[in-house]
Parts: sequence; structure tokens; C-alpha cells
Amino acid sequence: MISRLGRFYALLLVVCLAVLVCFALPPPWSGLTSIGYLLLGLVLILGLGRQNRGPAGSVSASGRAYGVLGITAIGFWLLWTLTPSELRTTGIPVVVLWTVFSGWSAIRLISLLAGEKRVNAAVLQGALAGYLMLGIFAGLLLCALETIDPGSFRGTGLSEALHDTATPVWGVNFVKLNYFAFVSLTTMGYGDVVPQSAPAQMVSVVIAIAGTFYVAAVMGLLISRLTVQESRE
Repeated sequence: MISRLGRFYALLLVVCLAVLVCFALPPPWSGLTSIGYLLLGLVLILGLGRQNRGPAGSVSASGRAYGVLGITAIGFWLLWTLTPSELRTTGIPVVVLWTVFSGWSAIRLISLLAGEKRVNAAVLQGALAGYLMLGIFAGLLLCALETIDPGSFRGTGLSEALHDTATPVWGVNFVKLNYFAFVSLTTMGYGDVVPQSAPAQMVSVVIAIAGTFYVAAVMGLLISRLTVQESRE
């Protein structure tokens, strides 16, 4: 029987893969990523918000705080996507809130993986889903940063769309920035998209460090669990 955590890992992976598939779709179908972001946030709140339960199975204070942060982040994200691109200041709380939310989500997910006794298919799904989640959220942060300060990245072809004051944020094609987020996460650096402004460069550095740290932390956990499994068997 699949455990509750196993179902959560599988669902998280499916949603992350669905968001990536939507990015590959031609406009206007690529706009379905907005629904994917919403589902991803809700899955994380419901799955990770129940971690570390208190007495009698109640949600802990940290779990409630995590849930409130997630709902607030989603609310400001919805506000940002529905506003015209000229209202750039709406992207500022998105950058702040989703940075904290994504970092906290990664920490809570790693904590769940650390509590697993055995490495099985569900645990591997959770580990992969966490890495994809970081890349998707990193893309969202870069998109919000570009709307705050157009021209932060060269090679995206977004300047014309962002200077059209009638265009809502959800109508702008941010696929290249999301692609660059995964390139930064994996520290590949192809050079076709380049951060121009100082904030964009520093955010790119942070994304690269986060990706490296996540891989190191999760690989260490999986290897230690596999070693214990083999010794017991």
C-alpha cells in the first residue's frame, strides 16, 4: 500500500512535470503554466504544511505559519499575473514571498526525505520533484524580477512585450527565463540568456548555489540510507 507521503511525492512530481510540459506548448497553451503554479503551491501547502504535527495530530505552529506564507505568496502571485506589465511594483512582494516560500519548502521536503527509513521509488520521486520545484520557483522569481526591472536579462526577447502597458503579466511569454532558471540551477551556463543588472546576476548566483546545495544534501541522505539498508540486509 502506498503511504500518504508516497502519494504526496508522486503528486508533487506529476504537477512539476505538468508545468514543464506546459512551458513547451506553443502560445496560448503555454499560459496553462499559471494553473500549474497554482496547483504546485496548493500541493506544497497541503503536503508540507502537515509536517511536524503537534499533540493529538494537530498541525504545528510552524506548519500553520508555512501555510499562511504559502497562501499569501499565491495571493500576491495572482495579483501580479493579473496586473498590466507597467505596474512593476506588484512583482516586488512576489520575489520576496516566493523566495522565502520556495526555500522553506525545500527545507521541509529535505526534512521529510531525511526521515525516510528506506530508499524506494516514492523517495526517489520526492527527491526529483524537489529539484524540479526549485527550478520552477526560480523561474517565477526571474520572471517577477524582469517585470520589476525590464532589461535585467539579455536574450529573452521580452522588452517589447513588457513595455506594452496594455499587456497583462499572464500574457507575456516567460519561457526563456524559466529555461534560464534551470540552466542556472544546474550550473550549465550556455550563454544564450545573460543576466545584465546586478540584482539579476546575484539572483542567478543564489539559484546556482541552491541547486548545488540541494543535490549535495539529498544525495548525502540517499547514500546514507542505502548504506544502512545494505548493512541490514
